[in-house]
Amino acid sequence: METDNIGGNPEILLKNLGKIHTTPMGVERIRRNLQLADIDVVDFCKSKIGSPTCNISKNGKNWYCETNGIIITVNSFSYTIITAHTK
Repeated sequence: METDNIGGNPEILLKNLGKIHTTPMGVERIRRNLQLADIDVVDFCKSKIGSPTCNISKNGKNWYCETNGIIITVNSFSYTIITAHTK
């Protein structure tokens, strides 16, 4: 896992993978943005965030997780996936 420690320690996000969730609107947004079929988008995002190639950085209140041409934005307080999109 590559990390950028400016603004936060990525290990905090990784230790809290179990808390990551999204809203029903978030599910639809992520499906649309990433062109995903009927899969569990939270599990999909968690697997990307936990990937050894994921570059995790924090800016303000959000974590930004970039891997395989995808950027996933997670609120650092609530662990809500805000959005995910291609780079």
